[in-house]
Amino acid sequence: MNREARPRGEEMLTLMRDIYPLCRSITGEGVRETLRALGQHIDLTIGEIATGEPAFDWQVPQEWVIRDAWIKGPDGRKLVDFTEHNLHLVNYSAPVHTTLSRADLEPHLHSLPEHPDWIPYRTTYYHQGWGFCLTQTQRDALGDGPFEVMVDSDHIDGSLSYGEYFLPGASSEEVIFYSHVCHPSLANDNLSGLAVCTFLAAALTQRDLHYSYRFVFAPGTIGSISWMAHNRDKIRNLRLGLVAVLLGDRGPLRYKQTRFADAQIDRIVPQVLAERGHDVIVEPFSPYGYDERQFGSPGIALPVGRLTRSAQGGYPQYHTSADNMDLVSAQSLAESLAVCEQIVDVIDSDFYYLNTAPLGEPQLGRRGLYGNTGGQKVGDWEMAMLWVLNQADGTNSLLDIAIRSGLSYTEVKAAASNLLAAGLLEKSGST
Repeated sequence: MNREARPRGEEMLTLMRDIYPLCRSITGEGVRETLRALGQHIDLTIGEIATGEPAFDWQVPQEWVIRDAWIKGPDGRKLVDFTEHNLHLVNYSAPVHTTLSRADLEPHLHSLPEHPDWIPYRTTYYHQGWGFCLTQTQRDALGDGPFEVMVDSDHIDGSLSYGEYFLPGASSEEVIFYSHVCHPSLANDNLSGLAVCTFLAAALTQRDLHYSYRFVFAPGTIGSISWMAHNRDKIRNLRLGLVAVLLGDRGPLRYKQTRFADAQIDRIVPQVLAERGHDVIVEPFSPYGYDERQFGSPGIALPVGRLTRSAQGGYPQYHTSADNMDLVSAQSLAESLAVCEQIVDVIDSDFYYLNTAPLGEPQLGRRGLYGNTGGQKVGDWEMAMLWVLNQADGTNSLLDIAIRSGLSYTEVKAAASNLLAAGLLEKSGST
């Protein structure tokens, strides 16, 4: 890892530690506090969509306000306490204050017998209910009761919050990066994606960009659907994108294809992973998952893929209290960020070119682009130029040439830059 990587990884860890304790949900103040924290790093705009607003086939739900929640035993001692860990309460729980027997309490309890010291993460977003999550060890020790149960919450008319950051480029065509911001104290899912996307956006502010880049941080499912429903003018400018989540654990990076399977982003991400020395793990598109499936719905039909490390649900700690800050590492975050930066490099430079001297092979030696001593094995540098010149007929992009030649995109891009400076290439269009 280079010298800059670890400091950037540590900075992302610091951001994650700061927002880890916040009780996020699909609506509410926890989301806004999180977005304000991201706004300390980029000039984030916070948008609000009011309760009851239509969002395609959905409707923006009421805002959840949570103040306190607990289960007390017969002696008045708190046996389960929301203030000790916000996963202890089923997210979006309705208010309740009652006394229950053990038998009546049991249907409202969630634990993991296979991991007796972990708290599961459960929600009741679209059903008026309530419940508590606790370790199996706590559950086994509850006793017979009776139990006093209290959830101090409200569902009020308010709004759904999302964050947006826009970086204009030379082109009005846009690339979108999306990360969900609705899980409470879970580090890899979803804080790692928020951190990587925030630091990627900050890094891009230092670049001259061809395409415009839009970063959206919104709740899962209802957030992306609501954002698209209320930003249809922006959707028209989107050409491709990436959902970036689960990027801090120590698992290998993997890519989930768009619904098209052969879109430009479907070809870029495996190429970048291979060039950076990663095993190329590509998962086919599925209509189940994160928000890539919303962008890929038939009426939207945007080529948006997904980059993760461990797959959704693919690691034991997923959606449990064990998805904590110990699960993520500075090195994993830094490499995830570097991969995203290189993906942007390819997106932003993958053009079509025309060979301006297409009648035979142009004489590279007299232009200082080829070795002076014949009879030696041709190196990758010379091969990259030969491949670019041979394929630059206006129908092959630099990525096409890299894939066909087996050379790295970096080598092909550098060769094209030198040929362009020598007057042997001209740009004929964007991909």
